Amino acid sequence: MLAKRIIPCLDIKDGQTVKGTNFVNLRQAGDPVELARAYSRLGADELVFLDITASFEGRKTFTELVKRIAANISIPFTVGGGIHELSDVARLLEAGADKISINSAAIRRPQLIDEIAAHFGSQVCVLAVDARYTPADGNWKCYLNGGRVETQRHLFSWTHEAQERGAGEVLFTSMNHDGVKNGYANEALATLADNLSIPIIASGGAGCKEHFRDVFTKGKADAALAASVFHFGEISIPELKSYLCDQGIAIRL
Repeated sequence: MLAKRIIPCLDIKDGQTVKGTNFVNLRQAGDPVELARAYSRLGADELVFLDITASFEGRKTFTELVKRIAANISIPFTVGGGIHELSDVARLLEAGADKISINSAAIRRPQLIDEIAAHFGSQVCVLAVDARYTPADGNWKCYLNGGRVETQRHLFSWTHEAQERGAGEVLFTSMNHDGVKNGYANEALATLADNLSIPIIASGGAGCKEHFRDVFTKGKADAALAASVFHFGEISIPELKSYLCDQGIAIRL
């Protein structure tokens, strides 16, 4: 069995790590380079770095910051935000990223997934999906520009198309669960896991160690991403990994 992964997420705005609730009410969480270095040392399996306003503000991700983070860590590193074309991917890989995450650009031009997979390999391409569940119609609608713009794309059909086009992983953030700390969207995650053959990274909802256990057992996720519980010292990664190991979950200690 492949080991499950624990992935801290650094949401970056104006060069600082921030964290909000349901994609709004952002608060500062510290220097991204220092946080990245600490997480690498504490045993995180990977890091995700998202320039959360790059698409909305129509600019490129901070290449220099990516270089600084990459120079300070020894674990795989995914970068997203403001990636629109192959030259953006090449620039970020050259700066030290191992994988890139695309969201808005992929919805607007799905062929970008095919192009990245063809040029750099599927393992480089992570499809990020920000989706909100609407009980009225029972659908998970996908959103653009950091959760600002609703689209007609639905979570399950869109992720399946992305897999067929060559995406190597799916990073699914439930906007309903983001920052609320009541647990991950395990039912939707399990459906994704049952319908896709590529790894699923769960995002949105971590509040305690039991939520990580549940996302791996009930949600069938391959990796669990979290931010505030790590940034603000509510859960330590070594303690979390020890707990998960005690629960019989395959994890790298």
